[in-house]
Amino acid sequence: MSIERLVVIGGDAAGMSAASRARRLKGPDELEIVAFERGHFTSYSACGIPYWVGGDVAGRDDLVARTPEEHRARGIDLRLRTEVTEIDVAGRQVRARAVDSGAQSWTSYDKLVVATGARPIRPDLPGADAAGVHGVQTLDDGQALIDTLSRARGRRAVVVGAGYIGVEMAEALINRGYEVTVVNRGSEPMSTLDPDMGRLVHRAMEGMGIAMVNDAEVTEVCTTRDGRVRAVRTEDAEYPADVVVLGIGVRPETALAQAAGLPVGGHGGLLTDLAMRVRGHEEIWAGGDCVEVLDLVSGRERHIALGTHANKHGQVIGANVAGGYATFPGVVGTAVSKVCDLEIARTGLREKDARRAGLRFETVTVESTSRAGYYPGASPMTVKMLAERRTGRLLGVQIVGREGAGKRVDVAAVALTAGMTVEQMTALDLGYAPPFSPVWDPVLVAARKATAKVHGSGQE
Repeated sequence: MSIERLVVIGGDAAGMSAASRARRLKGPDELEIVAFERGHFTSYSACGIPYWVGGDVAGRDDLVARTPEEHRARGIDLRLRTEVTEIDVAGRQVRARAVDSGAQSWTSYDKLVVATGARPIRPDLPGADAAGVHGVQTLDDGQALIDTLSRARGRRAVVVGAGYIGVEMAEALINRGYEVTVVNRGSEPMSTLDPDMGRLVHRAMEGMGIAMVNDAEVTEVCTTRDGRVRAVRTEDAEYPADVVVLGIGVRPETALAQAAGLPVGGHGGLLTDLAMRVRGHEEIWAGGDCVEVLDLVSGRERHIALGTHANKHGQVIGANVAGGYATFPGVVGTAVSKVCDLEIARTGLREKDARRAGLRFETVTVESTSRAGYYPGASPMTVKMLAERRTGRLLGVQIVGREGAGKRVDVAAVALTAGMTVEQMTALDLGYAPPFSPVWDPVLVAARKATAKVHGSGQE
């Protein structure tokens, strides 16, 4: 019996989950596994980098789930500091280059997994590549930022962008004693929320000492004579900076795959079927931040860069590569974050997403508390809910509040996945005790209010 070879491009969540799952199902006498990773690390939590930078996580190694040595001990030929530069689909081989020496070689494959991740969006601006300007996507990026912070001549930081990474990095820099300004081209921070909910985040950030500059487009990163960053300039002002962090977002890293003729969607991510097989290519799979996935609420493809999805993709791919069968049905777009003690969560569609999908909907917003109002430690919470007009189908939920607010979004995520109506949600048997919730949980209060509004609009 001949031994098949699986080649994996990318050594983080999706790639190494796929390799590990395949190895558990097939031994070295059946399947040879070769994995290429251009960085120094494998299987780490990129989501934890802001908390490492901010000091909540003690060290870099705490973010590593499985070391290269552990992967190799399990029979995976892992090649660090090796970048795949070409995929020859017809010849079933990849060309790789050793990052340090520049040496190149070809490796053949029977099955291929593309898990190249995403890259931080870096604006095409004067000075954007100056010393002291950092994107934060990999452990190498995080280490470079920490090194800069340890050498910085002053304590002023500018964060460009106010999405998840931008907000989390603002908190990390505040924790390190920096004076932080966030420059955001949107009307409010957290564009993954509707602006009315983003406004709550804005107020909280300012209350924590973070200067928010909204509706501002960065035009230049100003530098000193020795090439270090000194300020960020917009059309209206200049903001001094000893360090700049780019939190604008990420794009799928698919240049390699596109050059090989693999299909990509409107968001730039690879297109796969439910088994995570690249469409039109029987022996090529893709997963993680480089793919687009089905949004179960809107029915459209979208790009969401999250480690939770990447690990699930890897498990599905590994099972299928090894001859089994597994599928990844899609997502509802759940995400949770925090800035200092403010918790921010969303799932499903925003108002503009629903409009883009051609849906007619109602919205409700409720103010409640995380615990019974009389119980010590009860904190305010705002819940916004979208429901489809006439049918009452839940479309989305956004939550902003203090301790105990964020993970409530999971109830809504389950309801979205199940296709529940807001009326059905009102009957959910959720846990109750005064230290954990009011008698009516805030999510259910929103569902009751949405039900009444949907019924009121039923004759329109």
